[in-house]
Amino acid sequence: MSEINSFKDLKIWQKGINIAEKCYFLTKLFPKDELYGIVQQIRRSAVSIPANIAEGYGRRYTGEYLRFLNVAQGSINELETHLILSARVGLCEEKEIETIISLLTEETKMIITLIKKLENLQ
Repeated sequence: MSEINSFKDLKIWQKGINIAEKCYFLTKLFPKDELYGIVQQIRRSAVSIPANIAEGYGRRYTGEYLRFLNVAQGSINELETHLILSARVGLCEEKEIETIISLLTEETKMIITLIKKLENLQ
């Protein structure tokens, strides 16, 4: 088991960063007239995942960390909704979002596991 010295050492945060990066690359391909629409929503919710994991990690109390992990989970659900809608309205192909949605599923499992572990510490 590797040592955790900062939030950047957390696999859950690293996966969140990878998801956000993939979302930025995907939305670069969207029409320019969507820049302040769905593109902004996708990017905001994608960035919110690792940001909330990092912020929660930096909090003093376990209860606060749990709250931020739950917010990150909400952002995962929001992001998946935006991605599905983007494919359904023709802004991207379904195959273009499959990898991201698969990563979101993995991230959800990791968050739920961490939440359960932290709840057992309380």
